[in-house]
Amino acid sequence: QVQLVESGGALVQAGGSLRLSCAASGIFSSIDSMAWYRQAPGKQRELVAAITSGGIANYTDSAKGRYTISRDNAKNTVHLQMNSLKPEDTAKYICYADRTVVGVSKMKYWGKGTLVTVSS
Repeated sequence: QVQLVESGGALVQAGGSLRLSCAASGIFSSIDSMAWYRQAPGKQRELVAAITSGGIANYTDSAKGRYTISRDNAKNTVHLQMNSLKPEDTAKYICYADRTVVGVSKMKYWGKGTLVTVSS
């Protein structure tokens, strides 16, 4: 029932910008954290940016100053604005969300990912 759907991935030249979006559906309690991960071919999945329900954001060092994560709690969406893109940003970008269900557990959700390719 719960689904995260990403969009916005594309082929872009170095120095360009992209805006990724993720929409969560089927979630009927408030989402705690939302985040963007990325996984490049042959590499481990890594956290790129995360944001709490209160709007507190954190970034991996390579993203600081270039990426901005934002969310709309009313719409259960999260965005990642990526500027000054570099070839090393090339990866599948994966949306993540979690929520704490009272009396149950912390639930985690993952999207399928959207491809970002940055050419030299």
